[in-house]
Amino acid sequence: MSKKPSMLIVGAGAIGSFYGAILKKAGCAVSVVLRSDYEAVKEHGIRIESPLGDLSFAPDRICRHGDIPDAYPDFLILCVKVLPGVDRAAMIAPWMGDNTRLVLIENGLDIEQELVDAYPENPLISCLAFVAVSRVDSGIVEHKAFGKLVFGRYPQGIDEDCQMLAELFREGGINVELTEHVVGERWRKCLWNTPFNPLSVIANGADTRTLVDTEGGEELMRAMMREVMEVAAADGYPMDESLIDKNIESTRKMPAYKNSMALDYLNGRPIERDAVLGSVVAIARRHGIAVPHLNTVLVTLKMRAALEGRD
Repeated sequence: MSKKPSMLIVGAGAIGSFYGAILKKAGCAVSVVLRSDYEAVKEHGIRIESPLGDLSFAPDRICRHGDIPDAYPDFLILCVKVLPGVDRAAMIAPWMGDNTRLVLIENGLDIEQELVDAYPENPLISCLAFVAVSRVDSGIVEHKAFGKLVFGRYPQGIDEDCQMLAELFREGGINVELTEHVVGERWRKCLWNTPFNPLSVIANGADTRTLVDTEGGEELMRAMMREVMEVAAADGYPMDESLIDKNIESTRKMPAYKNSMALDYLNGRPIERDAVLGSVVAIARRHGIAVPHLNTVLVTLKMRAALEGRD
C-alpha cells in the first residue's frame, strides 16, 4: 500500500482512541473529533497505556463537532455511544464526502440502517471490537487486554474497502477477522454484551470478576446467554452452544474489568440500554420468544433509571 488513507475518528473515547492509535502506528494520518476532551488532547495528545506498549499519539488534526473540514477523510470511523436522541447521521454530516467510507465500531443490534438511509452512496463497514479498554481521564486511556476486530460490509459481504482497512489494522498490530455475515457476528457479540453490560449496572458498576464469582452469578450469565441464543436463532443466526463456555472462560482469564456500560453508569453518563439489551428483547417479542431473564434485567434497569432521574 503506497499512500495510506486518511482517517477521522468521531467519538475518540476509549474505543476510538485505541483504534485510532493502531491506525496511526500503521502510518495513517489520524484526526479526531472531540467534545469534552478537546483541550486536554490539544495540549497533551492522547495517552494510552497498553500491554502492546506505549500507544500514545498526537492526532494530525483535533476538531470540535461542527468544525468545517479542510478535506474529507477516506475513512470516517464512528465510535460514539448508540443512545436515544443521538442523531448519528447529523453528527457526521460535516465530514462525509462523496468518497468517504463509513466505519462503525459500536455496540448493539440494528444500528446500521439509519446511517445507510442517510448515506446510501457511501460504503458502510460494520465492526465488532473485542477489547478491554477504558477512558480513565481526559485524553487518557488504559488498554487492559484483547483488541481483535471482526468486520464486514453491511449488510453482508467483504469488499476492497474491508480488505484495505483490515491490512492497516494488522500493520498496526492487532488481529482482524473479516466476515461475510456481519449481522450474525453482532449476535455473537451480544452473547457477552447483553448479559455482562446491563448486570454490571444493576450491580452498581461491578467488574467482570465480581459478576462471575458471586454465588449464582455465572449461572445467571449462562441463563441470559441461552436466551440471547434462542432469539438469535429465531432471527436466522444460530450459534453453537459451546460459545457460552468460551465466553465465560475468556472472561475469567481477563483481568477484573469494568466494562463501558459500568463506567458510563458510575460517571453519570447515559448507558446503551436499548442498543445492547432492549433491541434483543424487542426482537424476541417479534418472534414470540419468552426471555424472562433478559426482560427482568431490562425492566430493572428502567426502574433504576426512573428512580435516579436518568431517563
